[in-house]
Amino acid sequence: MFKQVIIVRKDLGMTCGKIAGQVAHAAVMAMEKTSEYNPNWVTDWKDENGQIKVVLKVNSYNELNDYFINTINAKLPVVKVHDAGKTQIEPNTVTCIGIGPVPSERIDPIVKGLKLL
Repeated sequence: MFKQVIIVRKDLGMTCGKIAGQVAHAAVMAMEKTSEYNPNWVTDWKDENGQIKVVLKVNSYNELNDYFINTINAKLPVVKVHDAGKTQIEPNTVTCIGIGPVPSERIDPIVKGLKLL
């Protein structure tokens, strides 16, 4: 089983609409990166019923960055989303990260302590 994981910062005070946009950026960017890293993972994820996506939350940039580094150390494809700063937050603010799609058994141990958004 494959899943895509998005981890969102909750300390920025983003509205639901802003969060939705940032999550969409992360989903597309992460899938593109995974296509370069291991295209079979994307194909398998697309072939599975539902294309599983899980959106989780953290409370700070430092916490988000720890998950980013842990994902890199696990040799999994991950991206950071930097906001353009046109609406609610300052330019170049990191809002979330996107991981995969990747095999569930490889990402679950990394994110198991996080709560759903």
